Amino acid sequence: MRLPFRKHRRPVGDPSVGGAVLRFALGGIAALTVVGVVTFLVLRDVGTNEALKNAREVTAIVGKSIVEPNLSPALVRGEPAALARFNALVHERVLRDPIVRIKIWTPGGRVVYSDARSLIGQRFELGADEVASLRTGQVDSGVSNLSLPENRSERGQGKLLEVYLPVRVPGGPRLLFEAYQHFSSVAASARSIWLAFLPALIVALIVLYLLQLPIAASMARRLRRGSRDREALLERAIDASSAERRRIASDLHDGVVQDLAGLSFNLAAAAERCEAEGDAAGAEKLRQGAEQARQGVRGLRSLLVEIYPPSLQQAGLASALSDLLGPVAARGIETSAEVRSDLSLPPDDEALIFRVAQEAVRNAVAHGQPSRVDLSVQASNGHVLLTVADDGLGFDPARAEGMGEGHFGLSMLRDLAREAEARLDVKSAPGHGTQVSLEVPRR
Repeated sequence: MRLPFRKHRRPVGDPSVGGAVLRFALGGIAALTVVGVVTFLVLRDVGTNEALKNAREVTAIVGKSIVEPNLSPALVRGEPAALARFNALVHERVLRDPIVRIKIWTPGGRVVYSDARSLIGQRFELGADEVASLRTGQVDSGVSNLSLPENRSERGQGKLLEVYLPVRVPGGPRLLFEAYQHFSSVAASARSIWLAFLPALIVALIVLYLLQLPIAASMARRLRRGSRDREALLERAIDASSAERRRIASDLHDGVVQDLAGLSFNLAAAAERCEAEGDAAGAEKLRQGAEQARQGVRGLRSLLVEIYPPSLQQAGLASALSDLLGPVAARGIETSAEVRSDLSLPPDDEALIFRVAQEAVRNAVAHGQPSRVDLSVQASNGHVLLTVADDGLGFDPARAEGMGEGHFGLSMLRDLAREAEARLDVKSAPGHGTQVSLEVPRR
């Protein structure tokens, strides 16, 4: 008997490979989107930091090259002529985009100079960052707090960035130079920086994505080939098992079975001769031997039906299933078989149904201790349904399939059913019997 194993496998370029590549492609798009968003955020932060660095550098250049050389003690004292000269310098050389306002502070918080003339001479408390800049000599920056009194003249300018650094009056004290810049110019500078990197990022991500697709397709093909190789190994194993069963059945039938049958005839003939000669005791012993030989023949023939049922191919599925239940009935177990005799199925489907029925009956008798086994094969709704039910001890299917013994054949039968596009269901519970169902589509 050749067990079922479907030949119509999908080719390498089949929808299963395409589906795997499509899923990989969709996953790749999602992953690249995440990478792109994260990279964009990093580039934006880098651009902002670079723009702030540029703003500090511009302020430092202005402070050190223009403002500091033109500071004087007279300016610090607030002399009008010195303020006028410095104011003209500031408007001519300092108040250019992006700088919109400047202030010069003493360490005590007095405004020495501002292009907002009303602030000159007023005192305000310096912030912690400004004090730290005076103390360390470092250039620092921060977004202006326009709610502070010293920033009231800037409230109509929009969001501003303050950059401050210490400057020194020749022969005099250290002062704090503070320049205000439009934050929009800083943001524009940051945007121009990360936009310069964006095309390269997009191209790199697209190239990376496109390079992954052939790799994904190759991996899917390898997996499919591996699956086909495993299927081929299973098919060869099943064919080898079927061939070996057929060989063993043939050897038993042509050898031991025939020898035992001949022995039973010879013993029966010898018993008749002994009885004719008046040896009743000898005749009785010979008859017992003949009967034991016939019982051995019947047992071997029942075994042959289990190993390789010739009636499956010769007389059809109904006869083979009836033969399958013969040894069960001989054990004193009630049996019933309801199989449509006019059911016409492909050989592979008949073999699958018989194999499942054989395994279900064998498990029921070997493990279930049933008093009754019922078998039926019905056709409905374009399917053929095999049902094998017993009233035995039952079991836990989930545990039995993973134990490697007992109901070990269930996992293999599920694989065979799946390959045949059929469905195998096992319903059982301890103390409630077992029902094995196989649903095969009609072809």
